[in-house]
Amino acid sequence: MASNTDLLDTLRSARDHLVTVMADYDKAVETFEWPRVTGPFNWATDWFDAIARGNDGVALWIVEEDGRELKVTFDEMARRSDQVATWLGGLGVGKGDRVILMLGNQVELWESMLAVAKLGAVIMPTTGALGPADLADRIRRGGAGFVIANATDAPKFAEVDGDYVRIAVGAPVDGWRPYSDADAAEARPHAPQTCTDDPLLVYFTSGTTSKPKLVEHSQISYPVGHLTTMAWIGVRPGDVHLAISAPGWAKHAWSCFFTPWIAEATIFVYNYARFDAAALLGQLRRAGVNTFCAPPTVWRMLIQADLGERPAGLREVLGAGEPLNPEVISAVERAWGLTIRDGFGQTETTLQIGNTPGQPVKAGSMGRPMPGVPVVLVDPLTGELADEGEICLDLSRKPLNLMTGYLGDDERNAQVMHGGYYHTGDVASRDADGYITYIGRTDDVFKSSDYKVSPFELESVLIEHPAVVEAAVVPQPDDTRLAVPKAYVALADGWSADRDTAKAILEYARDHLAPYLKVRRVEFFDLPKTISGKIRRVELREREESAHRTGQGIDTEYRYEDLV
Repeated sequence: MASNTDLLDTLRSARDHLVTVMADYDKAVETFEWPRVTGPFNWATDWFDAIARGNDGVALWIVEEDGRELKVTFDEMARRSDQVATWLGGLGVGKGDRVILMLGNQVELWESMLAVAKLGAVIMPTTGALGPADLADRIRRGGAGFVIANATDAPKFAEVDGDYVRIAVGAPVDGWRPYSDADAAEARPHAPQTCTDDPLLVYFTSGTTSKPKLVEHSQISYPVGHLTTMAWIGVRPGDVHLAISAPGWAKHAWSCFFTPWIAEATIFVYNYARFDAAALLGQLRRAGVNTFCAPPTVWRMLIQADLGERPAGLREVLGAGEPLNPEVISAVERAWGLTIRDGFGQTETTLQIGNTPGQPVKAGSMGRPMPGVPVVLVDPLTGELADEGEICLDLSRKPLNLMTGYLGDDERNAQVMHGGYYHTGDVASRDADGYITYIGRTDDVFKSSDYKVSPFELESVLIEHPAVVEAAVVPQPDDTRLAVPKAYVALADGWSADRDTAKAILEYARDHLAPYLKVRRVEFFDLPKTISGKIRRVELREREESAHRTGQGIDTEYRYEDLV
């Protein structure tokens, strides 16, 4: 069994190797090997505590909209999470217990995540946007025995039955334990007897097509697997990293917990109630942010403001979550001389595919497989490897950054792991240089007049039009063509939901897409979304299929043949 020092050296060596070679993609793929971690292992104690003890570097820096700020050093975070772990242990939290954390971007979130991990318990991050019904489902299906939430959210649990301990951060709440009691606990180190395959995290997916799935990750799949995410972001030791992300979803753990601390970097958080581009740009400059990741919605709002000169410390910029149109990328390149890079991953994995630092970026491509990640494209019909097909991971090559499985769902596990591959459910194509371009979800791609249509491709063009904030393309059943592409559109401010706007959008799509991809219907619509903000195309497809079955047309849509 490796000593703690050997473990630290092994992990740091793998990290430093990626930092050094990532500018040479081919060399990185050829030389990178996942660190060998076996036997007892706990990332919170064997990695975080090991790098944090006696370290006065800033681990977490939180700035509030009103100017208040908090800086916590690595050493302070280690000691504070020791206190919380001691106190939680006294309440009965132990190895394997599941703990729901429903907190915002506040120091208690980071210290309680570490504390729960230090006890060998299982973290269940949960968004504060949930209501009582969703919370009851998570507690029941997730088997949660403990809940840590802000006092302001306590009323949501009044109707949530179950035998679970309630802990409130903030003001006292009847029937809830005050989190502040941890202040008096002993800050003693912990040594949980967890092994590499023991559970650490359970995430609920956002449920775009079905009931949310419970994704279980082990002590290494996220904590060590996020070496790929670190390599993609390009964050280095001593950096200041800012990612715009909401707690409760996997991306927050990706970019606001594991990855920066794997790199021994500072996590910078800017909390705001209402987005203000100028204020965010001011924080990028003031904090000396080096690596910055934001969703395309934020990037689009930033370029509408005055970007100004590149913030002095900024080295890497990234986008994630949805397609970025070329105009946004070009605007940032002109202003800052930096190219926004994107990538592909899932709650079930860490980053699988990415445009990595220092490498050429091909328009529309997600990049190439990350070092150590055995990405293949599998033809859904033949099961053969191909240059176009479903994005899969080759299980024979033991992808370390893959989930343990879906908790309590043997049938779904069998579906996604069949044939020797982990099936992502996403379709893509690969060019001669190995660059992979996203096509769409396997259940979103459809045929029109025998041509395969990728909603993602059409949506990427539609959002280039200034009238379109968001778009969702679904098949409208058609007796002649099998289906025709229909766009559901959320309009930008200042545009009217009328015939002229519909005509302008349809003409733009016609002029920028191949003839067989012509968008033939458009409807201005309040797009249905999951709690995490993903569009539920399944509801839109069902709406179209229902209208076709009943023979009742949708009189609020505009038709290409009537306008153009």
